[in-house]
Amino acid sequence: MKFTFSWLQEHLETTQPMDAIVEKLSLIGLEVEGVEDKAKALAPFTVADIISAEKHPNADKLRLCMVDTGAGSPVQVVCGAPNARAGIKVVFAAPGTVIPATGTELKIGTIRGVESRGMLCSARELGLSEEHDGILELPEDAPVGVPFAQVLGLNDPVIEIAVTPNRADCLGVAGVARDLAAVGLGELMAPRVAPVEGTFPAPLGVTLDFGDTPPLSPVFALRVIRGVKNGPSPEWMQEKLRAIGLRPINALVDVTNFLTFDRNRPLHVFDLKKVHGDLVVRRAKAGETLLALDGKTYTLDDTMCVIADDKGVESLAGVMGGQESGCDADTTDVVIESALWDPINIAQTGRKLGLNSDARFRFERGIDPAFTLPGLDLATHLILDICGGEPSQAVVAGAVPDTTRTISFPLSEVKRLSGLEATPTEITDVLTSLGFTVSGSGPVLDVVPPSWRGDVEGKADLVEEVVRILGLERVPLTEFPREGARRPVLTALQMRTRKARRALAARGLVEAVTWSFVSKAQAELFGGGAPELALINPIASDLSDMRPSLLPGLIRAAQANADRGFGDAALFEVGQIFAGDRPQDQRQGAAGLRRATAKPAGAGRHWSGKAESVDAFDAKADALAALAACGAPVANLQVTRDAPSWYHPGRSGSFRLGPNVLGTFGELHPSLLEALDVSGPLVAFELVLDRVPEPKAKPTKVKPLLDLSAFQPVKRDFAFVVGREVAAADVVKAAHGVDKKLVTEVSVFDLYEGAGIAEDKKSVAIEVTLQPRERTLTDVEIEAVAAKIVAEVTKKTGAALRG
Repeated sequence: MKFTFSWLQEHLETTQPMDAIVEKLSLIGLEVEGVEDKAKALAPFTVADIISAEKHPNADKLRLCMVDTGAGSPVQVVCGAPNARAGIKVVFAAPGTVIPATGTELKIGTIRGVESRGMLCSARELGLSEEHDGILELPEDAPVGVPFAQVLGLNDPVIEIAVTPNRADCLGVAGVARDLAAVGLGELMAPRVAPVEGTFPAPLGVTLDFGDTPPLSPVFALRVIRGVKNGPSPEWMQEKLRAIGLRPINALVDVTNFLTFDRNRPLHVFDLKKVHGDLVVRRAKAGETLLALDGKTYTLDDTMCVIADDKGVESLAGVMGGQESGCDADTTDVVIESALWDPINIAQTGRKLGLNSDARFRFERGIDPAFTLPGLDLATHLILDICGGEPSQAVVAGAVPDTTRTISFPLSEVKRLSGLEATPTEITDVLTSLGFTVSGSGPVLDVVPPSWRGDVEGKADLVEEVVRILGLERVPLTEFPREGARRPVLTALQMRTRKARRALAARGLVEAVTWSFVSKAQAELFGGGAPELALINPIASDLSDMRPSLLPGLIRAAQANADRGFGDAALFEVGQIFAGDRPQDQRQGAAGLRRATAKPAGAGRHWSGKAESVDAFDAKADALAALAACGAPVANLQVTRDAPSWYHPGRSGSFRLGPNVLGTFGELHPSLLEALDVSGPLVAFELVLDRVPEPKAKPTKVKPLLDLSAFQPVKRDFAFVVGREVAAADVVKAAHGVDKKLVTEVSVFDLYEGAGIAEDKKSVAIEVTLQPRERTLTDVEIEAVAAKIVAEVTKKTGAALRG
């Protein structure tokens, strides 16, 4: 919502400076998003008079101008504008000034051998328009030396505020002024709109025809004004519209746009000569079309409300009018419409058609129903003043709904709900200044909200009004009670969920949010498809079952990206998965997926080498990072080969902690990709966060002392020949179990199959780190430990030390 400071002052009689107004707006809930003060930004640019303009001695298209800047001696400026001539007032920029259009600082320069000590500016260089055919010419009576923005009336700051959906009353300047007056920054100027006495019966009728369906408009009012002269609107109105980013069109249209922002009363005007017969407000017929004012043709359905005549649809109710019945320079008889529309229907219509407008924005939030007829009268007064003409009597179909409601308001609620201490007089004054009707004098008041505050429904809403006007600074600081330790706000599962998200994002995966539903065929591919997980009323045929896994949605999302040219997708999702219809069958999962060359180190081709495709170990690393962040004992996890059927059997695994499976990882099975009609390679993982064990409770939250050994670690390499069926993890586990205190780390650094090794064998090379604690190990002790490692690995895996 935008408005100028002077526009606000037309509704608020105030002596407060703009800075005080801006600060208070945010404090009362109308957050200021920005203030555009062109006069301040353009202050260095001043009015100058060109005394002479001679041809440049070394260039045909340049002129050598002597300029009176009002600061003493004339200044020499080289200018290439075709309209640079003696005797005109122009905009002068001195050296050191920053040009808005380019952001460059102006300096004294030499152009074709002649010094230039400034610049004469065009409208585009000043950021005022795209006009750059010549320098900007100012009025002849413009005083030399003053800021040019003052001469052109650019010294009116534009304020932009963010209006929350419940405060539709502040989508008009008058509503903003009302709040500021209530907070004590001035006096509200709200003169009563005088009724218009029509001089003849309206030649146009209107009916509301919704048949046996719910009505979409409670009231529709119109008035005809004949004999108008439609031309440009007054300069004051055009300046207001331009300041907030609207393009003036003609007087009749500008009046409706002005009242939309001034009083939050959207209206519409029709050219009477273009309307065929009486108007009917009804539901659209499926397939009807409308050429709207934005130049686009929209196809309508029977959920939308339209204004039609004998010819067809003339306007999309509450959203946008039609081009065929619009007003132009030839309009002499005009129909003014002021109506109320169903907010939800307006929102649904706008979303379906992808159509946004200032009218829709207000109607879907709810406008003041009591201002329907006064708004019609106010528009009539403005049109008569600007365009002349003769008004008809008003025609009203339906009735303005009665929104009167009384709220029983105990004064004690202010203290109870907010902690703010306020006297009964203060509370009454605040509510009265905001337009509420207050009656009663005891501890409980009867409060009637004004018609423009449809958002106020109960006692808590009234407390909010009192607190925001009296000021949040009056709410006392209150410490939390200190009895005992404060309970954590988040549950352990919620904490794990947050940590998993952060860990996966840190590894370069992008979070996705997919449907909780999948098709039955997809559910069956991932171990689901049980009858109890089928939806009774699915929103689409391919969203018929609750998902048994997060992977189907991620796979679809990765393929959708690939189809649009983004093949190296790395996605993750944290959400619910469903194994049954019981509460205990609903689990919190975390899944991730990498496609093509989306490796953790960076995706895509690079000059340093060939791009590598993702593999199962990338998915394994992602899963382990998430498990570690969630507090799982990663060092104690077992990796087994029993991954589900949707993984490649030789390139996948499961994470086990005893009998519990915490998750799975690996390359997705080619048959699965074929069934889903997606291309690979794709690697993925999926974890069940509910199964991550709680960490052991610590006696204190103080971190233990860092325990580092003072002795040098010893590393030894071993290469074992084992059967191809033996897992490398079994070799690692056997070596680590020799002496868990002394053997601190065991890692695999080589795997070999080929010449020199039997066909049914492979070579697994490991590095073992020995970390002494009490003293440095001797060679004899090291060799003894090495012998134990060889013996233990041989015993547990049938391995032989490779020669």
